[in-house]
Amino acid sequence: MNILTEKQIRASFVNASRREAAQATVPDLDALRWDRLDYLGWRDRKAPLSAYVVTFVDDEPVGVLLRSSEGRRTRRSTVCAWCEDVVVTEDVTLYVARRGGAAGRRGDTIGTLICTSFLCSQNVRRVPTRSEAGTATEAERLQIVERRIDGLRERSTRFVEEVLRTR
Repeated sequence: MNILTEKQIRASFVNASRREAAQATVPDLDALRWDRLDYLGWRDRKAPLSAYVVTFVDDEPVGVLLRSSEGRRTRRSTVCAWCEDVVVTEDVTLYVARRGGAAGRRGDTIGTLICTSFLCSQNVRRVPTRSEAGTATEAERLQIVERRIDGLRERSTRFVEEVLRTR
């Protein structure tokens, strides 16, 4: 993922008001391993039901404000729709986003199951289990990881593109 500044992140939000974007708690950008991220995602520590995702669509950063669907943080044993990790399934949350533009102002939303702490980039880079890779060679295992990374990028970008759709 390309390195982003706080200003770029705040300007990228397509479904948040200027006030919401200005009040977002941005993570410590200097502490991130940008070369190991496929998207930037984080929970707002000041507003526990709010979370944010920034990814690139047509080489431009696009940010999305997400809300947790539950009134409290609950853990579900299910598969994240983005990383599709079969090992880490105990910490997945249903996040909902207003669509951008007039559709969002009318109340149109879209939701998906995502790792609660946005660890998808880490999950897709883990060594494949024996049940996933069998007796695969090292090169074949690397291909599995590359396919996971490509899938994560495609699914997270598709979600953001769907937020942009005004129908």
